[in-house]
Amino acid sequence: MTQDERWIVRYNEVMEFLEENHRNPSKHRIEEHDMLNWLKANRKVMNAGTMKPERVEKFRKLLGLMEQYRRKNQYE
Repeated sequence: MTQDERWIVRYNEVMEFLEENHRNPSKHRIEEHDMLNWLKANRKVMNAGTMKPERVEKFRKLLGLMEQYRRKNQYE
């Protein structure tokens, strides 16, 4: 599996999580740490300007979806 394929798999995993749970990955749940770490690492790469152009578009879409669920009350 190439690096691009792994990136797409992880991207799809995070998108499915957001669509199913209607919230962002939590830093308090151990099973969600991998997704959170992937998001933080890719945000750093994007902000540094070293992310591949085809990934930037998809990642910005993901960040937009995350912004919708920002500070979502877990009891709603």
